[in-house]
Amino acid sequence: QVDRYLYHMRLSDDILLDVMTRFQAEMVKGLGRDTNPTATVKMLPSFVRSLPDGSEKGDFLAVDLGGSQFRAHQVKVFDDGKQSSQLESKFYPTPKEVTQGNRAELFDYVADCLLDFMETKNLKHKKLPLGFTFSFPCKQTKLEEGVLLSWTKHFKVRGVQDTDVVSSLRKALQKHKASFASARDVDVLALVNDTVGTMMTCGYDDQRCEVGLIIGTGTNACYMEELRHIDLVEGDEGRMCINTEWGAFGDDGALDDLRTEFDRELDLGSLNPGKQLFEKMISSLYLGELIRLILLKMTKEGLLFNGKVSTALLTKGKIEMKHVSAMEKYKEGLSNTKEILTELNLFPSEEDCIAVQHVCTIVSFRSANLCAAALAAILTRLRENKKLLRMRTTVGIDGGLYKTHPQYAKRLHKVVRRLVPNCDVRFLLSVSGSGRGAAMVTAVAYRLAAQRKQIDAALAPFLLSLETLQEVKNKMRTELEYGLKRETQASATVKMLPTYVCGTPDGTEKGKFLALDLGGTNFRVLLVKIRSGRRRSVQMYNKIFAIPLEIMQGTGEELFDHIVQCIADFLEYMGIKGARLPLGFTFSFPCRQASIDKGTLVGWTKGFKATDCEGEDVVDMLREAIRRRNEFDLDIVAVVNDTVGTMMTCGYEDPNCEIGLIAGTGSNVCYMEDMKNIEIVEGNEGKMCINTEWGGFGDNGCIDNIRTKYDKEVDEGSLNPGKQRYEKMTSGMYLGEIVRQILIDLTRQGLLFRGHISESLRKRGIFETKFLSQIESDRLALLQVRRILQQLGLDSTCEDSIIVKEVCGAVSKRAAQLCGAGLAAIVEKKRENRGVEHLQITVGVDGTLYKLHPHFSRVLRETVKELAPQCDVTFMLSEDGSGKGAALITAVAKRLHNVGQ
Repeated sequence: QVDRYLYHMRLSDDILLDVMTRFQAEMVKGLGRDTNPTATVKMLPSFVRSLPDGSEKGDFLAVDLGGSQFRAHQVKVFDDGKQSSQLESKFYPTPKEVTQGNRAELFDYVADCLLDFMETKNLKHKKLPLGFTFSFPCKQTKLEEGVLLSWTKHFKVRGVQDTDVVSSLRKALQKHKASFASARDVDVLALVNDTVGTMMTCGYDDQRCEVGLIIGTGTNACYMEELRHIDLVEGDEGRMCINTEWGAFGDDGALDDLRTEFDRELDLGSLNPGKQLFEKMISSLYLGELIRLILLKMTKEGLLFNGKVSTALLTKGKIEMKHVSAMEKYKEGLSNTKEILTELNLFPSEEDCIAVQHVCTIVSFRSANLCAAALAAILTRLRENKKLLRMRTTVGIDGGLYKTHPQYAKRLHKVVRRLVPNCDVRFLLSVSGSGRGAAMVTAVAYRLAAQRKQIDAALAPFLLSLETLQEVKNKMRTELEYGLKRETQASATVKMLPTYVCGTPDGTEKGKFLALDLGGTNFRVLLVKIRSGRRRSVQMYNKIFAIPLEIMQGTGEELFDHIVQCIADFLEYMGIKGARLPLGFTFSFPCRQASIDKGTLVGWTKGFKATDCEGEDVVDMLREAIRRRNEFDLDIVAVVNDTVGTMMTCGYEDPNCEIGLIAGTGSNVCYMEDMKNIEIVEGNEGKMCINTEWGGFGDNGCIDNIRTKYDKEVDEGSLNPGKQRYEKMTSGMYLGEIVRQILIDLTRQGLLFRGHISESLRKRGIFETKFLSQIESDRLALLQVRRILQQLGLDSTCEDSIIVKEVCGAVSKRAAQLCGAGLAAIVEKKRENRGVEHLQITVGVDGTLYKLHPHFSRVLRETVKELAPQCDVTFMLSEDGSGKGAALITAVAKRLHNVGQ
């Protein structure tokens, strides 16, 4: 009979999966900026951005308003490696005149209780941070502020709705400051919902805990959501705890098909009709009343108690949750049920006892089922956010119904596991979640503020002001002039090497050319066919060969023999071994040239260390190696720097291009300088391309004021300490290493990776610059950042990932700004050379840092614009400057040679 009578309260798994889908849709609505105003599930941001990591410590106060009693707590958190805390509490009643009075009465009462507690605990003279657990829906804009949206449970205090409850508490405390000095010293650091407090308490004991659940007088859930999905909060880095306020689920009619006549009757008789409909189907505040209404109707219809309606069945609130829990203790048989019903003057038969027990079971089972469906929706969302097929997580849980009802917990666990089989869920019972939890939130906020200070201090030297950049530009200009003057050139750090490239392409170049490109760990050989006239085009064929480390750091003879071996393979491959083709040799290392086909190596960079090369002519070394092999002959026309090649390639497309910039593994610039300014080369007519070799800028100590301790560590650990200092601050080869040094320092300070320096983080060079580009990509969620760090053997939390991303950003931004300051000095020099008020010029650019890093090129362009406002600079991406560029230089040199002849 009961089953038939309560048929609509029995929910199948299909219905629960449908409820789960409906709740997921409500969550999405609540998170969206445009849909939130009409959403019933408000998804309120809590501004709790981090879970406890075990390093929290200190003394904290907490007050807890929202249950049947008001509580004050003192929480001591110990940093003893055992994650232990100690809680001392005092309970105060919440009389009706307070819970249904006015604002001043409520907050004066809270302040009185808190100060009484501080007096009993002898805390009158201590300044302690306070966490305020306020278990009602609040709209927060920061952690220590919350505007009450509506009262729930049995509270209905006038004048509080739409006001900030933290400032009301502060005002109430201020009133007492004359008689009680410590009232002035209480610092309200965090406003916390009890659900969030539950998650944080359990999160302190189990770091997998990222969901909080309350099932008691009221019901609610919170969880850690990706910030990028929360439209109501600025920023998209990291996570934030969302207080779902799921009690209002169904207030728009979304659950009407599941609500019974008893649910409707209960709602009409409540303090807030039409509101908190989901809560009214779940929480212990209403379940007893629901059972009373069902028993009343069944009795009226003669199905119970011989049809005799007692006063107890007619009295609202007479059946309480404690009665329901006792009646469902099956081990006691029917004795509890009989005793309770007799106390209520209902004089039941055995059949009545069985029927009433069954009604209790169906009503409380429905509560557990609905709660499980909404919780399953949250768990599914968490798993999808993490892009996991299977997820392990912990749900922190609190509330009288869950704790005291004999069957509730077991039923809830069982249904959740059935609805989300791909989530391994641990349910962790919170110990004083609302008190300890508020203290935990406050402790985490305290920790984060201290950490923020330390991180800001570490990264402060990377923030360069406009004045500093202006100073760098001026110093670079001075060094450029030193390099061009005969008497200062020998001691100049920026070498300003003449390249003997005296013209840019004019479109008449044609023929077949070979190009060699040596400048990194790979070596290329190219065949380039140039056509002139109307069908002007450049066709290229190339092959890439690796240069093993033992050859990079072996003898010069081995290196050049390897290069010639690669050329022989290519000529064979292309079937052109017999032709004596003109060749351009891109050699991307500092060379002093005496003519276009003579280049003396000044010094190796970029990890090369082959012996017996420095001070030697690289063209002679290449010719020697070809002679040794004695298989083919080549006409070596030009030795070329990759930066010059970049300028020439862009110059082929745009005659206005007179500057070449490389921002990749290395960093360098070349530009067309007036011959009259180049004192170290005879003649005053025309122009010549100068290879600045600006990587050495600062080797004389002129930019020591902006070098950080991390730059010094990178320099000392490099192959060429004290050399190429500017390059070590701006080029791809070193940025990852700077980041690694900062990460080690932050880890030592306990700010990263739980203070553990992993083996991989100790390895020099582990942090390649390509990882910087990937980590800083705007499209990359933190989850993917964590994956990159995992590949590097760095086990990171969400917070770690945010810090790593910030470190990468600081290092690469500084690199782009310094590069921009140097380039601004060059364009300003070009403007003055031409004697114009306003200069229009194109810069040909190449290099992986410029091409692949998500922000480098933008920051570089903005810096040049700011530091050289009278120059209108266009940046043109070079297509294969070192290959095509070398061929074009060779072609231009051939053309100029023929014209000369």
